[in-house]
Amino acid sequence: MADCSEFRAWEELIPDALGLIFRNLPLQEILTVVPRVCKSWYRAVSGPYCWQEIDIEEWSQRCKPEQLDQMLQMLITRSGGSFRRLSVSGLLTESMFTFISENAGSLQRLELPRSEISDSIVERFAPRFSNITFLDVSYCRKISAHALETFGKNCKFLVGLRRRMHPQEVADKVCQDEEAYAIANTMPKLHRLELAYLLLTTRGVLEILSRCRDLEYLDLRGCWDVKLDEKYIKEWHPGLKVLGPHVVDCYERSFWEDCSDYSDSSVYSWDSMDDGVDIYDGGSDDDGIWDDDQGLEGLEVRFYGGGFNDAFAAFEWPPSP
Repeated sequence: MADCSEFRAWEELIPDALGLIFRNLPLQEILTVVPRVCKSWYRAVSGPYCWQEIDIEEWSQRCKPEQLDQMLQMLITRSGGSFRRLSVSGLLTESMFTFISENAGSLQRLELPRSEISDSIVERFAPRFSNITFLDVSYCRKISAHALETFGKNCKFLVGLRRRMHPQEVADKVCQDEEAYAIANTMPKLHRLELAYLLLTTRGVLEILSRCRDLEYLDLRGCWDVKLDEKYIKEWHPGLKVLGPHVVDCYERSFWEDCSDYSDSSVYSWDSMDDGVDIYDGGSDDDGIWDDDQGLEGLEVRFYGGGFNDAFAAFEWPPSP
């Protein structure tokens, strides 16, 4: 009896419990290791259980555009439209933004840094993102105050906005106070606001402070023309933490150097996820679940910052998680 109590039938865990566990693993392991353990684990990662939060920002910074589109289509489809968070960098195509918006009914946190979205695209699709509470449009060079205003008018539950820029991307601009006014006029419920390196003036920031009375955190790093009186902040906004504008950081170096630091040795093809070998020869009625309709062929996936060691380069069995 004691021996039986020590046995753990992991394959019998309900899929949503497995999903909660697997979501703590790196993307690489969820897609290439977990499905090979057993059929129940394969079902868990093929369904919506693991994809309530889709975070592929780091991977998307190094992949090819066509790979990014294929990955997003697969993961959003697997989520069944139930994903609550999407974090992806460098979204390029309007068609993919359209696809995201069509499946965004449950979306609450949308992070699209370095994306090529424009004011016109935002105007067309912002109404479909009405439930989001956090928005990241950092380093999106093609949007302006009009896009921020559109998001604010359609996304009434926004409590967090991240709109950082790189100093080189705003070098040709004179002032971006229009964005500050758009935020002040349409996003009064903000608790957290990040505007690092925008070309703002004191007047624009004071407009935000006068309208967004619930602000708890304000990032103004690199907004050199902003001069806030410390006494004023303590008196009128006692719960507000302001970072900057005069903060010495390594921003310029950290991002650009990290982008070039990867190893080509960590390259995996989707073919390795479906090698045509039937691992389970028992003839189970569930054999049909191994037919993945997501079109994985030809999609190459690169993982950076480590990955499998040489022993697992050919997808031999890894140690148990």
